[in-house]
Amino acid sequence: MQIKELVDYLEAIAPLDYQESYDNSGLIVGDKSQKITNVLVCLDSTEDVIDEAIEKNCNLIIAHHPIIFKGLKKLTGKNYIERTIIKAIKNDIAIYACHTNLDNITGGVSFKMAEKLQLKNVKILAPKKELLLKLTVFVPKENTGQLLDALYAAGAGEIGNYSNCSFRTIGKGTFKANDMANPVIGKRGVYEEVEESRIEVIFPKQLKRKVLKAMKAGHPYEEVSYFLHELENELQLVGSGAIGTLEEPVPVKEFMSYLKTNMALSVIKHTDSLQNDIQTVALCGGSGGFLLKNAIAAKADIFITSDYKYHEYFDADKKIVIADIGHYESEQFTKELIRDEILKKFANFATYLSQVKTNPINYFY
Repeated sequence: MQIKELVDYLEAIAPLDYQESYDNSGLIVGDKSQKITNVLVCLDSTEDVIDEAIEKNCNLIIAHHPIIFKGLKKLTGKNYIERTIIKAIKNDIAIYACHTNLDNITGGVSFKMAEKLQLKNVKILAPKKELLLKLTVFVPKENTGQLLDALYAAGAGEIGNYSNCSFRTIGKGTFKANDMANPVIGKRGVYEEVEESRIEVIFPKQLKRKVLKAMKAGHPYEEVSYFLHELENELQLVGSGAIGTLEEPVPVKEFMSYLKTNMALSVIKHTDSLQNDIQTVALCGGSGGFLLKNAIAAKADIFITSDYKYHEYFDADKKIVIADIGHYESEQFTKELIRDEILKKFANFATYLSQVKTNPINYFY
């Protein structure tokens, strides 16, 4: 099978539209039409990972972090990024990155952390806005069901845990076809009034092309009257971080030991303990300090993330415990997440987890 098939599948799960503006998720090196031999999943694409891919006969690397974040002006091998890209190209190895788009979905990176901690009732901590569109379209009343079925099949009308959501009103549409038209209803040059349904449905932005194509295919008119609005509403299933609860409250020290064991940590940097128990847990894989206010507003007892600076710890302000577990450590199980998603769909090639430790940070005990 071609790389394109796997890429399309991954992007259906974690659409590129969900990545942050600074990110560079997607196919970074390679040709989508290339046939896959085997796949290697890693956190970071490094020279050692390319060597591992060669050894395992993998011509596709799926990484969490993009090897390129900004444009390269030269490829002379002067740094690890250029050397990695050169080695991948020389050995015909494609590199694909699933980064903040995978962070921002329900079931993504932070949800994998929550799974390791066995949290319950897990949901997005900070849902994203302006990712939804509302389609308003007018159709003859008798064709309403036909058009709605086409829109629902394309993914429109899904709100949270509900599907087939729409709003309809009945009104009167008017038109007069000119001599070039081929009207479905009425005749050229004749003024017409038709009982029509005004249909409104919501859908994520990345489905725009698919939904509009379905609308035109399911609509009887030669010219379809419709318009789109961008909504400020939060998309509850997409956003940053996650929050969930433990089955029972746990004393802080006991929870810290539990956190260290379940996340395979060497050390935890944290602020003062404010209470005896931890039950509501907010977390974010990678650098999640920007979500502290969200965690406090959600009344979390502890916020688990990484990359905190000295003065930022003061922002806990005796309202929450901050636990910095390290960037690599917070995302180390992302490899399992990606592999498991691939195995749900594909079994015609081997999918390996990289054994290369790419964490640039070491600890002296």
